[in-house]
Amino acid sequence: MTDPAADTPLQQLVFKVHSRCDLACDHCYVYEHADRSWKARPVVIEKETVARTARRLAEYADAVGLKSVSVILHGGEPLLAGPARLREICSELTTALADICTLDLRIHTNGIQLKRRHLDVFAEFGVRVSLSLDGDRTANDRHRLDRRGRSSHERVLRAVDLLQSPPYRHLFGGLLCTVDVLNDPVAVHDALTSLDPPRIDYLLPHSTWDRPPPRGDSTSQTPYADWLLSIFDRWTEQGRKVPVRTFDSVLSTLRGGPSLTEAMGLAPSDLAVVETDGTFEQADSLKTAYDGAPATGFDVFRNGFAELARHPGVRARQLGLAGVSESCRRCPVVESCGGGLYAHRYSSDRGFDNPSVFCADLRALVDGIADRITERALFPGVHDPDELDFALLRRDREWLAAANEQLAGQPDWDETWHALLRLDADEDSAAHLNRLLAHPYVRSSLRRTGSSGTTTTARCASVAIAAAVHAQAPLRLSWQQPSQELHLPTLGTVTLPVAGRVEATVTGRTVSVRLADGSVLTTDAGPGPCWRPLTTLELSDGGSTPPLLIDDADPWRAVYPAEVSAPLPPGALADFEERVRTALVTQVRTPVRIAVVTPLAAGTGVCGDEHGLGALGVAVDAEPAALARELPRHLRRVRLAALREAAHLHVPGSAAGELFAEASEGLGDAERAGHSSDAAAAALAHTERALSRLAGLPARELTESGAALLEELLAEWRRLV
Repeated sequence: MTDPAADTPLQQLVFKVHSRCDLACDHCYVYEHADRSWKARPVVIEKETVARTARRLAEYADAVGLKSVSVILHGGEPLLAGPARLREICSELTTALADICTLDLRIHTNGIQLKRRHLDVFAEFGVRVSLSLDGDRTANDRHRLDRRGRSSHERVLRAVDLLQSPPYRHLFGGLLCTVDVLNDPVAVHDALTSLDPPRIDYLLPHSTWDRPPPRGDSTSQTPYADWLLSIFDRWTEQGRKVPVRTFDSVLSTLRGGPSLTEAMGLAPSDLAVVETDGTFEQADSLKTAYDGAPATGFDVFRNGFAELARHPGVRARQLGLAGVSESCRRCPVVESCGGGLYAHRYSSDRGFDNPSVFCADLRALVDGIADRITERALFPGVHDPDELDFALLRRDREWLAAANEQLAGQPDWDETWHALLRLDADEDSAAHLNRLLAHPYVRSSLRRTGSSGTTTTARCASVAIAAAVHAQAPLRLSWQQPSQELHLPTLGTVTLPVAGRVEATVTGRTVSVRLADGSVLTTDAGPGPCWRPLTTLELSDGGSTPPLLIDDADPWRAVYPAEVSAPLPPGALADFEERVRTALVTQVRTPVRIAVVTPLAAGTGVCGDEHGLGALGVAVDAEPAALARELPRHLRRVRLAALREAAHLHVPGSAAGELFAEASEGLGDAERAGHSSDAAAAALAHTERALSRLAGLPARELTESGAALLEELLAEWRRLV
């Protein structure tokens, strides 16, 4: 069995540059919990320790091929080291790693000492600043007082104001807030969001089974979940405009994505700690477990990061599902919860082989978020293909609106957006625009363009031009074309001599593309070196099936688990079309509408697209008979993916997702095998098991749409048996 820890390099370093603090927070895990090692350590890190740490980190990054490392300047209170020493530390780290990898420098501070002199240093080295603040004055001063018992609140607000000023705004990393259930959660959240931070991180107070978290005066069994869910509701009400790491992580894992915090999820830890005396430690939070818990016996003078990475304590936090307790492995929310923060699992009886001391709260938090984001009402598209198409189109328009929100103000985008609005305002051209937005690869590009304004603008401009051609609506647009292949979805590809500035004009069904040098390429001269039109496939089935687009050129067509083919030469394209036609006309009906067929590499068979967007991939050498046998199973996959895209079938994180896939696959396998065969009987038996497990799930896990789909699958299973 592969060791999952072996593939997880250390990429984050918590670098302790000062071991004392100017506050006396009574919930501090460094000074107020079990570990007392801070007393014997140097107050300020020595230059030689900094140099040796930087050298060790650079050697390790080079040896394992890291592309980036993150170093968090920490304490105690790191600002007490002073601007001059902090500049030396940043310079040493930057110089050591300059030719090896990208360095992401950050600092976590209470902000009390923050001055322009510090921020000038941070601006020089790009150091992102995160501030600790527990909410409004009442909430913050419950724990965060200075050594004279005075409030720290106003001084932290001054630090926030300084960070928000124009020269330094880009350095603001966010706010760190430790949860106290005695505080009003909504008041805390409103106080923090009023400061317009780029991010908020709510942290559970460090606790163990030996030292449980305070429960306040709540009679609830899950006061921390209740507290956080109150904030989740407020956050949602406000439009989720400020990222909140805990919530974003749960939402990500519920939807099958990665964990975004070490405190939750099964992602392996990649964290190292170096103290002011140069000793290597494990995660800092372990100080809350017992005295000496983070110790490794290593230091930067005798050992390297590679040795630390092999330490049993470090590896224990990298084992994923194998690293949590037995009860956690059986828990349905383990992918989101991950057993909680490693330190919070500790008890003197069983060490770290326990669920988190916050187990009930974490379960309630994950379940509460899952319930809140699940639409339980019946989605008509389960029974009506037109409703399914309409729902997917609505999602397309939401993605397009999100792109506009991100790119508004950029001249090329604004011109493209206004062209789309003009097309949408006319009933005839709006219908063509909708068909373009529903094109599977346009859908794919809207979901995958990310933050590249040039790419997104070019793609949407080409959509507008193609819609105008279909509507025969005059249009002129100019934009920066990022590649030589200017693809017009559903129409074809204009090959430019070079990428760069283009101006496209639609006249009737012709597109003219003017280049930066003044030359013009047109689509009215027929196929040639500069214009390659796409073809459509007419099926001889009495006209019941609309023509299929054969698309072997769209740059966004790689939406399959198999490799797509390069554009086919004319003879090979004609042969491919005939294979597909022969296979498709044998299909009496299909459970989903296929708009596009794309050639895949030889030997790859048949694949539905990954998001249920209405595309089918077919290997260039697929035999018609084999394609006809495989088609129903893959169309089932496409339909299930489309339903998942458009509706909620179950609460996120439920086993229902896998079971629906198993049942659908089993029915497809039975259809492919044919009646009365052993293979069909085995497939139907597998389907029955999946359907039985679906029917036996707790009622809250299936929505009305999921229940309707289950009934449909049961009816099909009964028909086949």
